[in-house]
Amino acid sequence: MAVDAAPSGKAQPGPYARAVVSPTTAAAHRRAFPRPERCRGARADTSPHKRLKRGTDMKPMGRRGFLTASTALGIGAGLSTHAILSEASENETSDKTSDISRRDQDLPFIGTEETFSTPTLLKLNSINQDHIAFLEEIGLSDLGQRRIGDMDAGGLNVQILSAHTPSVQNVPGQRGIDLAYRLNRQLADGPIAKYPDRFKAFATLPLQSPEAAADELERSVREDGFLGALTNGHIAKKYLDHPDFEPVLARAVALDVPIYLHPGYPADEVFKIYYSTTRSKYTEEYQDYIFSGSGYGWHQEVLTQCIRMIAYGVFDRFPKLKIIIGHMGEGLPFYYERIVNDMGEPTKDSLEKPIGQYFQDNFWVTTSAFPQTELLDLLLKYISVDRVMFATDYPFADIKEQTDWFRGVDLPREDKEKIAFRNAEKLFRMKVPVK
Repeated sequence: MAVDAAPSGKAQPGPYARAVVSPTTAAAHRRAFPRPERCRGARADTSPHKRLKRGTDMKPMGRRGFLTASTALGIGAGLSTHAILSEASENETSDKTSDISRRDQDLPFIGTEETFSTPTLLKLNSINQDHIAFLEEIGLSDLGQRRIGDMDAGGLNVQILSAHTPSVQNVPGQRGIDLAYRLNRQLADGPIAKYPDRFKAFATLPLQSPEAAADELERSVREDGFLGALTNGHIAKKYLDHPDFEPVLARAVALDVPIYLHPGYPADEVFKIYYSTTRSKYTEEYQDYIFSGSGYGWHQEVLTQCIRMIAYGVFDRFPKLKIIIGHMGEGLPFYYERIVNDMGEPTKDSLEKPIGQYFQDNFWVTTSAFPQTELLDLLLKYISVDRVMFATDYPFADIKEQTDWFRGVDLPREDKEKIAFRNAEKLFRMKVPVK
């Protein structure tokens, strides 16, 4: 089932007009975009999560079994003791992961970053017809049985839906306002009405018209039961710290709903400086496009916006504002100490709190598309387990791979429940339906 928000009119011209990419309002997907004829094979052959899954499908030997087998076959002579013990340790870890996974098979999950599109949005936010074909192939605009089937297969109880990047926020004026309203209404009247226990949503906002965006946020929350809003990077070269967007932030605080900061593509001049190349052979595989997006640029872009919002006083003006970021913190765990230490001194006289405190008080982080235990461990070193939520980034990432990963994570059951569903229940004032 697909919903659509199709008004008449042509798509707005977008930020890129390069030789290999047709003009567009913005690019749409969150994942590396191979050519459609190679998409299925490339995903199967190159995905690190696919490789991980193939490796963990094998029955682990365990430490004792590995050492016995290596001695019997004489292979120990070619391996250092460290190598043998390292392999044994990995197998012991695999055994433990399997035991934990079996223990936690009953975990319910709320997916907090789950993407959808419509025929209108596909046309509006795609770089060419091949791109649209790719997005249709992976099921981006399906909001019926295919999506429900994938959720059931992975044990994902609820998806909180958000329109794919950059939604309608690059469409100015009344057309943008109308597009946002129609998209939100058709989502509410369509899949959410049909599957009320499986789908919730973040509102799409016409952010180039901030007062209208604030009104649409309130309408969608009060009338349609939406859980907040999701934005996609800069809005006409401005971030949410700009005074223009204070009506939206104030309304979110008044409604007590969060804003999810999803990445967006850079402004054209930033793209040209940071990501473009004069060598056409590299653009033929969309390297510049992916480099500026899911391959690197997106994650820096979100973290930059977060630091701007803190450093330039957004949370002093709106101390109860709730912000969500995805992708295991968009690099925040890696940079946390450097940010706090180096930005602490120049902001100590202009901010009401130490800069690190805002990450604790105003931010939530989701795991979307980053099923990596070492990154989760690092995130939890700096951000409370009460502020971390599960997400998959469907359909750009596989639901089952990520629920399987999280079931095997070695955390106390109470903490796993918080991340899997309880923190989302609390933040969004909802409940996972009992099957």
